[in-house]
Amino acid sequence: MNTLLKPLIASWKSPELRRKILLTAFLFVIFRLFAHIPIPGVDTQKLAALFAQNQFLGLLDIFSGGTLVNFSILALGLNPYINASIILQLLTIVFPKLEELQKEGEYGREKINQYTRFITVPLAAVQSIGMFALLKNQGIIGAVDPLSLIAIVATMTAGTLFAMWLGELITEYGIGNGISLLIFAGIVGRLPVTLGQTATTITAEYMTNMVVFAALAVAVIAATVFVNEAVRRITVQYARRIRGNKVYGGSTSYLPLRVNQAGVIPIIFAVSLVLLP
Repeated sequence: MNTLLKPLIASWKSPELRRKILLTAFLFVIFRLFAHIPIPGVDTQKLAALFAQNQFLGLLDIFSGGTLVNFSILALGLNPYINASIILQLLTIVFPKLEELQKEGEYGREKINQYTRFITVPLAAVQSIGMFALLKNQGIIGAVDPLSLIAIVATMTAGTLFAMWLGELITEYGIGNGISLLIFAGIVGRLPVTLGQTATTITAEYMTNMVVFAALAVAVIAATVFVNEAVRRITVQYARRIRGNKVYGGSTSYLPLRVNQAGVIPIIFAVSLVLLP
């Protein structure tokens, strides 16, 4: 236990790390506060009933951190930004100029980040129109005039850009990758509600099923970590060199190659593709 708490205590004693931790926590609080500010003109009771009836929408709500069920100004979350990042990564393979730009160090990364922000805006606008059409067809949003529609689309697009800005602030002044941490914070922030809903449905009849499900969840998490951290050791042999009467080199080492090179990008891309229709 001491080995786990020792790095945390040491990081808290450092003034610079303490400032970064407090700034990251403060931005998390802001993110969660804005996630509960709803867009006007939405029947929240019908929206909650729709998400309760549809398990797929409930799953997407968990990934969004509860912003969808509230139809908040952050309803789109960071999905448009993630889609723009994936699109730009795929385009670097197609266009040689983007590939050259990616290899130019800090300047190239800044330019690619700028292009990603530009692509995020139209993607967020298109997805906000799709979200509006979905809720309107379900009767959750009534008839609106064109000005109100523009206001809703602009609000949701601005919410995505605001979340993107918070993520970049965490990356620059906080700890870790801001976008990944905000996604994690959204999922963790929704966990108490999900666990509370699960606890209300537990009965003696379903206790065995819940135990089996918990065991399977732990096994899946352990298998995911095992595959993500797994490496394949490629043997590297160095040739021997003879100088005079002495022999140099001839040693053997290993080059670790990760088994899962893509990380979580395929999973995030799959969720983005599911969200697109």
